[in-house]
Amino acid sequence: MTTPATPSDNPLLPPWASLAPVEYAYPYEETHDLRSGPDLHPHLLGLLPYVGVWRGRGQGGYPTLEGEDFHFAQELRISHDGRPFLFYESRAWIIDEEAKPIRPAGREIGWWRPVVVNDRITDEVEALMSSPTGIMEMYLGKTKGTTQLELVTDLVVRTSTAKEVTAGHRLFGIVEGALLYAHDMAAEGLPLTPHLSARLLRVAG
Repeated sequence: MTTPATPSDNPLLPPWASLAPVEYAYPYEETHDLRSGPDLHPHLLGLLPYVGVWRGRGQGGYPTLEGEDFHFAQELRISHDGRPFLFYESRAWIIDEEAKPIRPAGREIGWWRPVVVNDRITDEVEALMSSPTGIMEMYLGKTKGTTQLELVTDLVVRTSTAKEVTAGHRLFGIVEGALLYAHDMAAEGLPLTPHLSARLLRVAG
């Protein structure tokens, strides 16, 4: 009788194949609620007001888009897992004048990282933003106090099938408890031009 080969006897398997399998879910908590989960990393104190789940409506448009400006709803989640960066996730959908959904719109994920020099927190922020349309933007920016963040693209990377986006400028602000932002974009041969703006209210966190 032939003895079945064990994983360690199979030259096609990696040497760690015989170790104990991982049979549990990711064990570390990520939270958008500062009252629960891991403590916020001290380097993120300047971005603390942005942590949470935000929802609201906005307006968008661009000269190269067909038709008039459009209205959209948006849900934005900014969270952390105790390390010195924030996770950013945005989902938007087109709505009519009565706020009824029409179709899905933009999605985006990214990370915000405060710049630390010699273990001292600066007012500078690095941000990476990526979308399923084949575009990834690297932003550099600064905070003004804890209620304003301005970001400007340092680099835009796109796939061969993505639209020609060459630059971006984003301004975020906390105004009377709401999160407001304006997003300018340079694309299709045009300079930086207003593209999106919204007012989002905190719904969690």
